[in-house]
Amino acid sequence: MELPEGYVIEPMTAADVDVLRGWAASEGWTPGLSDLRSVWDLAPESFVALRKGDALVGGGSILSYEGAFGFMGLFILRADERGKGLGTALWYWRRDTLRSRLKPGASIAMDGVFEMVPFYQRGGFEPAYQVLRYQGTAQGSDTKDVSALTQADFEDIDAYDRPIAQVPRAAFLRRWLTQPGGFAVGCRQNGALVGYGAARPCDTGFKIGPLFADSPEIAAKVGQGLMRNFEEQQVQIDVPEPNAAGIAWVTDLGLEKVFGCTRLYLGPALDLPLSQIFSVTSLEFG
Repeated sequence: MELPEGYVIEPMTAADVDVLRGWAASEGWTPGLSDLRSVWDLAPESFVALRKGDALVGGGSILSYEGAFGFMGLFILRADERGKGLGTALWYWRRDTLRSRLKPGASIAMDGVFEMVPFYQRGGFEPAYQVLRYQGTAQGSDTKDVSALTQADFEDIDAYDRPIAQVPRAAFLRRWLTQPGGFAVGCRQNGALVGYGAARPCDTGFKIGPLFADSPEIAAKVGQGLMRNFEEQQVQIDVPEPNAAGIAWVTDLGLEKVFGCTRLYLGPALDLPLSQIFSVTSLEFG
């Protein structure tokens, strides 16, 4: 579909990215305060603007992980511009542009709100599973196995992360784990990293992601080691629904389900070890 006269799709500016984050927060998606800027610093070409004249009226992200994998997120149209077919044009442009940036055969993923799944299916995406957001009051604890992670630990973090995330994302992860006001902790056993997680501040409270661990017991240690840094504040954790142990853990913490979306893939779905994923990294970036 072509855009009506007066509308253009072009790269976002840094100021646009801040507006997009505000729109996402107003939709209830609550991205971290520095989520978008951390990705902007890495790959500014990943942010796409829909303009009417000089005004930003829509946008989204199309992040390429070294050409091996793509992720679409932050698909938003300004409320007064909806219902005109602009979103359809923007979405397909983003899909096709991201495809052109990837290696042949590379898959694209996205997390879509439930009511939009039929639209995404018409665009070639197929549902894989649901991701459920749990929210409540952070309850931390101190465990001897869990300690803060620093840049000196990054090689170990990347080596642990790679087989779970299954995408080459070292450059992304290095920025993600060092967001202003954030925390990263890991659990080691016999010197080896067996779980790690990160939390970053949102408009209200904190969001945990990623939280990867070899077992539910380790995940609980990591998660509560993180929450020790912001006890009694709001926390959000995005758990893949197939991880029954992860759902049980957040439920036992007294967190309540407040939001959900569907993970979809264009191309082969990643065969992720969901039993090790206790919180996804981001609903916007994968």
